[in-house]
Amino acid sequence: WSRTDPRERAAVLDRIADLLAEHGGDLVPLLQAETGATMRLASTMQVPTAADRFRRYARGALEPDVVPLAPQPVKASALAPGGLIGAAAVRRPVGVIGCITSYNFPIVNLAGKAAPALAMGNTVVAKPAPQDPLACLELGPILKEAGLPDGAFNVVTGSGAAAGEELVSHPDVDMVSFTGSTAVGKKIAESAGRSMKRTLMELGGKGAAIVLGDADDKTVASAIKAVGSVWSFHSGQICTAPTRVLVHRSLYEKVVAGLKHYAEALTIGDPVDNSTIVGPLISAAQRDRVEAYIAGAREQGARIVAGGARPDLKPGFYVPPTLIADATPDMTVAREELFGPVVVAMAFDDEDEAVRIANGTSYGLYDYVFSSDAGHAWALAARLRSGNVGINTVQRHPETPFGGFKDSGVGRDGGSFGLHAYSELQSVVWPS
Repeated sequence: WSRTDPRERAAVLDRIADLLAEHGGDLVPLLQAETGATMRLASTMQVPTAADRFRRYARGALEPDVVPLAPQPVKASALAPGGLIGAAAVRRPVGVIGCITSYNFPIVNLAGKAAPALAMGNTVVAKPAPQDPLACLELGPILKEAGLPDGAFNVVTGSGAAAGEELVSHPDVDMVSFTGSTAVGKKIAESAGRSMKRTLMELGGKGAAIVLGDADDKTVASAIKAVGSVWSFHSGQICTAPTRVLVHRSLYEKVVAGLKHYAEALTIGDPVDNSTIVGPLISAAQRDRVEAYIAGAREQGARIVAGGARPDLKPGFYVPPTLIADATPDMTVAREELFGPVVVAMAFDDEDEAVRIANGTSYGLYDYVFSSDAGHAWALAARLRSGNVGINTVQRHPETPFGGFKDSGVGRDGGSFGLHAYSELQSVVWPS
């Protein structure tokens, strides 16, 4: 596969995208049933986004992989004669990539790894999350039908940790790309380090949305809608979600009241009902974990403004949109990733305090700044220890490098940076 013409790789990846679109009628109900996502989300952001990623890296396969370097005059030495020395840096495939993915967006997450890896000429062994592996298994026949050679894409499954551990430790795997929790990521990094495997780690987040004191009514409304996405978008099972809202004290009660109104207006229920906005979490274990965090916040003195009690809905593992106010930065609920529909609100008096709170967790994946002065927000972004910063929006740009600071991960992918992530640089030198 690494020796195929890039145009051939591009054609296969394009065909994969076409086939994903053709099979959407079968894949969408399967993805919805596995993940518990609302039908609206499954149909608009699961299969179509996976197809978009394969199509993007079909183009990526044709991007230049040679960086020419200007010739340099070099003096003679005991090593070699002097002269004008030419050179180039060339991106080469890493080899076999082990891709271990998360449960929230199973085929989107896998497409984001497999597509750039295959575009660069690598082969892939995928290990989907144990909660929802079926759609990832369905990718195998689709990629084969598209013309990918046997063995270039493989899927292994397992309900426990054994399959992933074997993949990470196997001597024939050259790189591990992982999306998931920080705790598991650290174990993978430790194991991979013993054999100097390359790693790409997309780990947890505890995003802070900072609402500055200069925010006008329009900006405040935008911030409330953005933070409300924690509840309305896949029940908060998103690592980039703005789960902490830090508000200047002059605007704090206004923002809390707006968020309370937003949360209580959302429809919770059957995810296949088109009126439903908030569906269930992935499992009973995850629901119980989120409920324990809410109970802990209440015990520590925080105020539950909205939600907080399990709704009487069956089947499914539901947590209502929950707003926790008057939290302090040292509370567990303000420091750890919950991965559920829970927002924690805190007030600050000046921007130094806002930055301290925002940077005060072990995470650094995605923060947000809401201000009526975009230049002011830009300057504040430089002080945030976060791999990504949104200014007055939670929208993503598909070509930006994605990854985190601190415990939120190592490395970057996305856009052309995804091609960089799944390649090694080789320097080639010659006498001119």
